[in-house]
Amino acid sequence: MLTPEEAWAAIAAEAETLPAEQVSRADAVGRVLAGSLTATVDVPAHDVSAMDGFALGGDVEAGATLPVDGIVAAGDPPGADLRPGAALRIMTGAPAPAGADRVIPIEQTEFDDSSAAGASGAVRIVETVPPGSHIRRQAEVTAAGGPLLAQGELLTPGGAGVLATHGIHEAPVHRRPTVATLSTGDEVVPAEAEPGPGQLRDSHRDFLRGALAQLGIEARSLGIARDDPAELREKVERGLDSDVLLISGGVSMGEFDFVEQVLGDTGLGCRILFDAVAIQPGKPLVAARHDRGWVFGLPGNPASAMVTYWLFVRPLLRVMTGATDRYWRGALSGRLTAELPGAKWRDRFLPCRFRVKSGEVLVEPRPPLGSHDLVAYGAGAGLVRVPKSSAPAAAGESCQVLPL
Repeated sequence: MLTPEEAWAAIAAEAETLPAEQVSRADAVGRVLAGSLTATVDVPAHDVSAMDGFALGGDVEAGATLPVDGIVAAGDPPGADLRPGAALRIMTGAPAPAGADRVIPIEQTEFDDSSAAGASGAVRIVETVPPGSHIRRQAEVTAAGGPLLAQGELLTPGGAGVLATHGIHEAPVHRRPTVATLSTGDEVVPAEAEPGPGQLRDSHRDFLRGALAQLGIEARSLGIARDDPAELREKVERGLDSDVLLISGGVSMGEFDFVEQVLGDTGLGCRILFDAVAIQPGKPLVAARHDRGWVFGLPGNPASAMVTYWLFVRPLLRVMTGATDRYWRGALSGRLTAELPGAKWRDRFLPCRFRVKSGEVLVEPRPPLGSHDLVAYGAGAGLVRVPKSSAPAAAGESCQVLPL
């Protein structure tokens, strides 16, 4: 049995980023750039005003009054001239007129704007400003032909705005993996069905569909496979067309747990990396590789399936899309607000709620009844880790929590 760190190392050793594809700017948001992008225009395109105020040329003493010759608005073409000894009213984003070396904010002046268009008249300077004040210089943000966004960066909504500014309609991003899900067990029925005696509704499909949607991945459901090796093999073979196949149930030591047996069929071409991890819940986790992708056999207990997905499957899916991730990456240091149970020979991962108060992460464990306690894990916002061989921890002690 592998430690969780060893299990992730076995996955990471074979994890590969998927190839690039060109997608629309809107579809690229939230994805990792597979290539660098170059600026197409200067930003700003000209020297422009950073404030609503008055364009001035040279030093003007406080108390001086200058004639205002007109107004320069945002959207006006460049080319206005500032007459020596005069001022031009100017709006934020408007091109700086020739002869102007500074802009004084309107708040530092006294100006009667009751005249037509508020453009003519005279302005009294209340406070002076030094040369260069409140003028954004041409290309100070980006210069045409220069670097814009780098390969490996996550394209944020703000990044989409950057691309729009430069007229870039498509971006190269790493392809998202295709994922198929398969539930197993004679006792499992679809969530829409009414369970009979001894049966239960399938919770795995909805959990995985929702969890994958958080990564922008649309899951393909293969339904439910009965506890029959032939039926299981047929559905698994269909799932191998996806980059990742997630099977829930059938991976423990029971007489009707056939997943590992089917994956070991040489005709499917799967190579099992490991079949157990020293964690609680989630010990019976199967990870397998084939020449077209991955297969994970998640435990049948709902909490175990959730924990193994969050700890191992989710980081792999993110790595495949070009993101940086690994087991337990992103965990936060926090302080317990209630007692945390101990652990024996396996690391334990318990659901919790957490909040940030005065810069500190406060963690409230929600100890479950067991790995079947779907409610406790379903209501948790994070996983709090209990290292193996740990004694119970009291409220006020430190801990680590992984946000979900």
